Amino acid sequence: MAFATHIHSTAHAGAHHGLLAELQDRIARYRLYRKTVNELAVLNARELADLGLCRAQIRAVAYQAAYGDRA
Repeated sequence: MAFATHIHSTAHAGAHHGLLAELQDRIARYRLYRKTVNELAVLNARELADLGLCRAQIRAVAYQAAYGDRA
């Protein structure tokens, strides 16, 4: 009776690599989002106005910086 001793295929390895790359990308984008929010949050109203922003726009601007125009 024959048994399969090596059942891993390269398709699974490629899928795992793709998942890892996607996870790393998501983490990097989230870190950029948080960094942008934190940097804008420390600015006072005058400094935000100089940038053409108000405090209510901080999260939207940070999201656009990190993720682009994704919905």
